[in-house]
Amino acid sequence: MTNFQNKIKKIIRVDHAGEFGAKMIYDGQIAALKLKKDYKTLALVQHMKEQEIVHFDYFNAEIKKQKIRPTLMQPVWRIGGFAMGFLTAIIDKKAAMVCTTAVEETIDEHYQEQIKSIEKEEEFLNESQKEEARELKSKIQKFREEELEHRDIAYENKAVEFGGFAIVSSLVKGATKFAIGVSKKI
Repeated sequence: MTNFQNKIKKIIRVDHAGEFGAKMIYDGQIAALKLKKDYKTLALVQHMKEQEIVHFDYFNAEIKKQKIRPTLMQPVWRIGGFAMGFLTAIIDKKAAMVCTTAVEETIDEHYQEQIKSIEKEEEFLNESQKEEARELKSKIQKFREEELEHRDIAYENKAVEFGGFAIVSSLVKGATKFAIGVSKKI
């Protein structure tokens, strides 16, 4: 297996884990918002989750097609993501929006790094590999744009007005970066 193939497999594994985690965060938020009967915020979160499902489905198909082992941490991300989403949304809808801004800003940075990494490799690849790299890069760029849309929705819904914005944002960003780092390796 070439260095390029290893890199692609790691990208797919970590992005699969990340999109799975995002789905779980939104599942947790949805559960809390239903309990709180906050149907306006619920509609926003469901819209964002629908896009995350498309992202996850792409990476899930690639995991199967390329026979890539998913992260071993998936059971932990299931519980942790749901708990993060539920706890932030049960506290306050603005706290849920802080969670969204923090996750999406971290994912934006992560996706930008992946795009740059793929671009550095492209000139050294054969035609088949170039096509694979272009397709993956195109998907990551599209998904990044949708993640930024989620971030913007959260800011438009007063995330910064939450009293603990800085603290919650730092905690969520730290947890997200940790999950990315672990998912790259395990």
